[in-house]
Amino acid sequence: MILYTVIPCYNEEKVLPETIRVMTEKYESLIQRKMISEKSRVLFVDDGSFDDTWETICEAHKKNEIFCGIKLSRNRGHQNALLAGLMEAKEFCDAAISVDADLQDDIDAIDEMVEKFGEGRDIVYGVRNKRSTDRFMKRFTAEGYYRLMEFFGTHIIFNHADYRLMSKKALEALSEFDEVNLFLRGMVPMLGFKTAKVYYERRERFAGESKYSVGKMIDLAWNGITSFSVKPVDMILFAGVLIAGFSVLAMFILLVLTLFGVLKGATGWIIASVFLCTGINLTALGVVGQYVCRAYLEAKHRPKYIIEEKTE
Repeated sequence: MILYTVIPCYNEEKVLPETIRVMTEKYESLIQRKMISEKSRVLFVDDGSFDDTWETICEAHKKNEIFCGIKLSRNRGHQNALLAGLMEAKEFCDAAISVDADLQDDIDAIDEMVEKFGEGRDIVYGVRNKRSTDRFMKRFTAEGYYRLMEFFGTHIIFNHADYRLMSKKALEALSEFDEVNLFLRGMVPMLGFKTAKVYYERRERFAGESKYSVGKMIDLAWNGITSFSVKPVDMILFAGVLIAGFSVLAMFILLVLTLFGVLKGATGWIIASVFLCTGINLTALGVVGQYVCRAYLEAKHRPKYIIEEKTE
């Protein structure tokens, strides 16, 4: 089989030398054991880096033909860079594996992924078996994120990020998705096909710093919810109806008590209820506006990425 490993990179010049060394050893081992073809490659995707990431990729390509790369015209974000690499690899491979440049995801799991592919699996998910290396807050927010996605009806694999193997058939199916707001963790499970899971332990990052800030993680989570679920709109609609009903009931009670002289000065309560309803309306409009904005972006059909340069 021809295997391509797609590695998105954004300002990873400190990490890449070690990544290149480790991937060289891994590919030489897989080729020697005849698990993959000599035509297999490691495809780096430079996501608009402003350091020497692209120069490092080009140098690796000159020294060893298993390394190749594409450079995007500007930073498009992890999901777009990953998709660009997968779509480029699709034309040449039998299967492609996506993994982050820091190699915190154990690459020894690649062996089992390849074996699962040989057994007829089209998608093999890399799943973390524990989060002992994470700090408490990271572990709490990450697991809460997966729970939240499940609550909102988005089907994703628990403790799976973007470390996975996809066959050529699965990649062809993924290419049919024409969405601008990408959330591959939710899109890939929608493909179907025969799947399997490979469990591994995530390691510490050996160099550099993570490029996934808290803001980017929140944006990814929100993108996943609004791209795959209408449950937030349903919840707001339900809350609006419920609160409106209670407001009508409360005003009726206030009116009766006022007529019988039991209560005086109900104006404050009415004003408070108006403010409450106004707040709910604004929240509802904000959420609906998010869906409208996403529909607006989808209607433009702008390219998800532009490839500026490729290695030979």
